[in-house]
Amino acid sequence: MKVLVIDDEPAVRYAVTRVLESNGYEVTTAPDGVQGMAQFRSSHPDLVITDLIMPEQEGMQTIKQIRQEDAEVKILAISGGGRLVNVDFLQVAKRLGADEILPKPFDATELLSTVRQLLTLPGPMELRPSIGNHMS
Repeated sequence: MKVLVIDDEPAVRYAVTRVLESNGYEVTTAPDGVQGMAQFRSSHPDLVITDLIMPEQEGMQTIKQIRQEDAEVKILAISGGGRLVNVDFLQVAKRLGADEILPKPFDATELLSTVRQLLTLPGPMELRPSIGNHMS
């Protein structure tokens, strides 16, 4: 399964990529919505994880563009700044077409559980923390 991670924070991109790759996902990344859309068009991911507040092009616009081009791809909107502050942004993202929302900070278990739910993967969720492991 291919996942595109769009976030302007390098540490978030790295952490999400590490968790997903260590659990068998193929991950591409982008630092903003403009580059994210280019990656989206070239990699044809099964899931897009996008931050909402970014330079160049924000997540809301990115979600709208993705929905115009592909109604089927799954979208997970993420936003930082605390679990209460960004609830409104996340709810707007859901109305614009995000399939699921996840407030930052989140942990690896929350991320994997949400990703598995969106991609409707069968079987129990196992957290595999080391990078070299693949899902069996």
